[in-house]
Amino acid sequence: MKIQFHNYQNSRVGLVNSAVLDAHYTLYRKTKMSNKPRKIKTSSEPNRGQPIKLQGKRVITNPIRNPRKKIDINPISSNSRPQNSNFSHPSLPTKPAEENDLIYGRHPVLTALQSQRGLNRIWITNRLRYDPNFHPLLLQAKENGTVIDEVEPKRLDQITNHSNHQGVAAQIAPYTYIELPDLLEQAKSVTDPVIVVADGITDPHNLGAIIRTAEAIGAQGLVIPQRRASGITSTVVKVAAGALENFSVSRVVNLSRALEELKTAGFWIYGTAATGSEPLHTVNFSGPIALVIGSEGEGLSMLTQRSCDVLVSIPLQGKTPSLNASVAAGMALYEIYRQRSLNTLYLDKLQKISLKK
Repeated sequence: MKIQFHNYQNSRVGLVNSAVLDAHYTLYRKTKMSNKPRKIKTSSEPNRGQPIKLQGKRVITNPIRNPRKKIDINPISSNSRPQNSNFSHPSLPTKPAEENDLIYGRHPVLTALQSQRGLNRIWITNRLRYDPNFHPLLLQAKENGTVIDEVEPKRLDQITNHSNHQGVAAQIAPYTYIELPDLLEQAKSVTDPVIVVADGITDPHNLGAIIRTAEAIGAQGLVIPQRRASGITSTVVKVAAGALENFSVSRVVNLSRALEELKTAGFWIYGTAATGSEPLHTVNFSGPIALVIGSEGEGLSMLTQRSCDVLVSIPLQGKTPSLNASVAAGMALYEIYRQRSLNTLYLDKLQKISLKK
């Protein structure tokens, strides 16, 4: 007898000889399931209950579902697989060139070489190394122990963090400060010397600009505090553009005590302040002068203001309430030397008039 099994699920209830049909259906399922690939049971898969037949239905006792695996959202742990070696790890961020002991650019490096400044290493391109301005100085620096490296421009880009190096960079030795008594002794060699005092200048760019302006106008030196202020870094040397090679800097522990020493040496202390009692152009600057410049944000401290003989201010006509520290220093220094140049011209005119008579 031939039995059709494809409609067995729908027609088995209506058949009379259900026992015979069940037997044939079981045989059919065994034959059909033998052709399917067997599932391999792994150790990680939990045991499932054994099937039980209840009137033609399969019931699984105590079904156990696989628990969902938790997704680890943390970054790669120490027990994870090593990454593919084809992918390079990102390099650590390097410090900017201004935080290293580097100076770069033709003029700063050339000035350091001419003044025989202590240089540990010089990186220079082949084209610039044999330049008539550099070559003899490089030979002299090499005799003094400086390492000269001839490199490609790309290497200089890496060293200076893609700054405008102009083909040369140098690693400077730590700056040597001068003691305050030695600075006063040097200043005595000039009639009516001018010394700049920086009270808490933390920006190295401002400090370098102050040094450049002070040396260019003719000041004899700079006094800076040891704490809460910028020292002579590579950025200061770069911004000063060679001025430090002919300009002395003294670093003191106590700024108020240093101002008292300046007073004892015969200096008048002039402090720049936004609330100064006298406008800058009305003050008669004469004799040895110490010009005190305040910090960028807070200006002169109260203790420094008390140590000053005169507080001066720069009149402003616009809506901007204050000036940059280096700009204020430049304007005050220019006013000092403008008055002195007028006095010198006036004396020269008197001499000419007396000769004519």
